[in-house]
Amino acid sequence: MRAVILEDFGGVENLRLVEDFPKPEIKEDEVLVRVKAVALNHLDIWVRTGALAVKPSLPHILGSDVSGVVERVGSLVKDIKEGDEVILAPGLSCGVCYECQSGTDNHCKDYDILGLRSKGGYGEYVKVPARNVIKKPSNLSFEEASSYPLTFLTVWNALVNKGGIKPYHRVLIWGGSSGVGVAGIQIAKLFGAYVIATAGSEEKAKRCKDLGADEVIDHYKEDVVKRVRSMFKEGVDIVMDHVGSETFWKSVEALRRGGRFVFFGTTTGSEAKIDIRYIFVREIQLLGVYMGPRADLFKITELFERGLLKPVVDKVFPLEKAQEAHRYLEESRHFGKVVLKV
Repeated sequence: MRAVILEDFGGVENLRLVEDFPKPEIKEDEVLVRVKAVALNHLDIWVRTGALAVKPSLPHILGSDVSGVVERVGSLVKDIKEGDEVILAPGLSCGVCYECQSGTDNHCKDYDILGLRSKGGYGEYVKVPARNVIKKPSNLSFEEASSYPLTFLTVWNALVNKGGIKPYHRVLIWGGSSGVGVAGIQIAKLFGAYVIATAGSEEKAKRCKDLGADEVIDHYKEDVVKRVRSMFKEGVDIVMDHVGSETFWKSVEALRRGGRFVFFGTTTGSEAKIDIRYIFVREIQLLGVYMGPRADLFKITELFERGLLKPVVDKVFPLEKAQEAHRYLEESRHFGKVVLKV
């Protein structure tokens, strides 16, 4: 099959298009999907550069967010048939342990993400367990459908499950133009919250407001904490941060007493200094987020089907332009998702 493979860890030059990579062989409980589109995530960059402690065997195929058509199903698979248009839940787990059976499969000791250790969607075909296959919203194109699983699942876990978001909450979302930022603005507004987003340009700020953000702060030109405190002296109820070292303590300072800090991602580094006293005196909750329960993706997909959430696709590249797509994402030129068409 045609696929873009990662030959070594490092720069984009290590991504190479091949015409004859082995087609996946499925087991009795698995499904083979003909990939139509695969969205990029920062996870792809971290895996490509070797920045994570967990590294796949090489050659590897990246790509967590996949939409496509069912090509073949295993003999034990029920209710999924060849020709079905589907999306794939990117979180892979054993399916039988206590955490999986309790609906917290993202806590499974064997948890993986499509494209992390397991081969992902930068190719014509990908295989997954049948439980990871979800019907594609009929109102979305394949490119649009590939744009939401990982980001919206993570943000739903952050704001709804961990953050306990309510209509009266004030929420600060860093990097509103990113894939998770776009998801954060939409989900927070879905719950009726007051949303403050940050962005790095006037154009991105305008688009954040078009998505529903009530206020947008230029994080390059303004002191975000000072601006937040000028609007709400006591601070905000929830901060969602995926930036890392550069913004970690600023996020804490922007919170009111008893506020919740939900965080994931380390684009600017993974180490941060904290003042322990500041946190416990104000009873601030630090809540790490890693993906989310697979079941939540069914709720999210229903909301896309009903038009209450909307995909934001910035640019679509052909599969053979994967190197260019990675550069585009790394340079933060996007608003929303960058997608490869297969």
